[in-house]
Amino acid sequence: MGALGAAEPGNAFAEQLGLWVDFKGAITLSSVHNAPVASSNQAKSGAPSGVAASIAQEFARARAALESAIATSGTPGAARLALPTPAVGASVEEARAYAPYRRYHQAIQRDLETKVGALRARVRDAVAQVSPTLRQLAALDGAFDTILCEREARLLSTVPSLLEKRFQQLLQAHQQTLADRQLADSVELWMKPGAWLARFCGELQSVLLAELDLRLQPSMGLLDALHHEKSQHI
Repeated sequence: MGALGAAEPGNAFAEQLGLWVDFKGAITLSSVHNAPVASSNQAKSGAPSGVAASIAQEFARARAALESAIATSGTPGAARLALPTPAVGASVEEARAYAPYRRYHQAIQRDLETKVGALRARVRDAVAQVSPTLRQLAALDGAFDTILCEREARLLSTVPSLLEKRFQQLLQAHQQTLADRQLADSVELWMKPGAWLARFCGELQSVLLAELDLRLQPSMGLLDALHHEKSQHI
């Protein structure tokens, strides 16, 4: 414990980042980080006066739309990518298959990757217009995006399989309860409030909302830096 307490946070972060960034990526980051930043006398912002408010509003709208799409996907007809539910008249064996939930999860992940990636690029472009310092920060974000995207995608792709374990856990608990009470199973009851499948679907949506938040964090950081830059010049 003493050794852990003596560890330097900065060094620990650098070590962890080193596991994600290869030699080529490290050279790219170093080049971007060490690039000279023009002084305020050398360059002035060419951004429109409303660029900060405009990109912040666009980000908020896009985030709300993505959150709404995930949160309402369990409502029939409310979402293009609908959360699967047992078909009317489906047998217990048919309805207990996890594959439809895996496909739904993966489809949402692809949608998030595309839409958040495009939003992140727009935020980066807008922030880069404001000042030389923010231009360098945006360049760093672009470099990190390129370097880490493949590793991030691989890690996120494991989440549907991890959730399958939760799916099976809830199903087995449901079956055990039925056995203990000597009750017959009924697929029609699985999506009732508090039922095992309804619980799983709620947890799945919560995980997807958390993934959305994770994907948006780099853009949120850029917007925070933009807000700080504006505050200094008021």
